[in-house]
Amino acid sequence: MELQVIQNRIHEIRGQKVMLDFDLAELYEVETRILNQAVKRNMERFPERFMFQLTTDEWGNIFNSSQFVMSSM
Repeated sequence: MELQVIQNRIHEIRGQKVMLDFDLAELYEVETRILNQAVKRNMERFPERFMFQLTTDEWGNIFNSSQFVMSSM
């Protein structure tokens, strides 16, 4: 995967640069549910604020942004 493709999948939410679970799953070539299961089973290995649930507004902002449209291509 090209660096630019990865950079296009990084979003700023709550002042933090983040990647969405389905983008990470694609990067690691696994299903999203498998990635999430692995993280949940190994939470002690991750920082406390490693992941969080998006609000409806946050999801809407990402979905409607041109950055999301570009990263989905």
